[in-house]
Amino acid sequence: MKNQLRYAFLVVGLGLVLAAPQLAAQSLKGMSLNGATGLMSIPSGRIGWEHSADLGFDLGYHAIFDDGDTAHIPKASLSLFKLAEVSFAYDTNTGDDNEDILIGGKIQLPTGRTAVAVGGNVHARQRNDNSRNSQQVYLAATYPGSFFGMPAETTMVVGKTFGDDGPGEEAIDFGMGFDLQLFPDVFQGYVHWINDFGNFSYSLDAVGANARDRGVFNTGIRIDIAANPALSRYKFVIDAMLTDALDENRAFALGLAFGAPIL
Repeated sequence: MKNQLRYAFLVVGLGLVLAAPQLAAQSLKGMSLNGATGLMSIPSGRIGWEHSADLGFDLGYHAIFDDGDTAHIPKASLSLFKLAEVSFAYDTNTGDDNEDILIGGKIQLPTGRTAVAVGGNVHARQRNDNSRNSQQVYLAATYPGSFFGMPAETTMVVGKTFGDDGPGEEAIDFGMGFDLQLFPDVFQGYVHWINDFGNFSYSLDAVGANARDRGVFNTGIRIDIAANPALSRYKFVIDAMLTDALDENRAFALGLAFGAPIL
């Protein structure tokens, strides 16, 4: 519990610093591990194509490498009318007859500079011929700021998980993280440092994370290939990250996402 609180205070403290309203951040809008627009484990208050298209899609894939095992997570999302998003991910997990289907959705509220979304997801989990289901509802807020002159966005999430093997009736889901555009004068907007902490992960059966027991801190680099002006109409993101980075059971993940407007 002490370690969990220490991680939480670390991320909250950094998030409050990043929230200083000095310089508007570039909104990268990458895909989280379960397919929703967000950081790694936690969703953000943004949707994939909130300002630029009435209809846009994202396709993504992450692989999590954990003690010689590999989980594959292909995913897709669809943004609708600049205010809603639906997402889907298939998590192969590890071992035989283990797989998860993750379906999510969120609606963005008209809150101005701070992006706020109400969302939820359903986890249909299969373990050795046993089916288990759970549901989560959440409120996510994302607001821009800066850190030593580098654009940043901070996200906070509060929610509740229900269903089979949930964390308990009294447990409240909480997550916080930030997306920092590293040294934009040097890297020209291509490199982002992303971090998140939560007492929940992308799934109740997450690979490479132990969120229900102690909370998890995830960190990594997100490369925005679409920072190239010739590709600015599209989305092309590459991820390299550590999940549960501060604990012994940490894992490594690689991923990418591509998106394009339709209308």
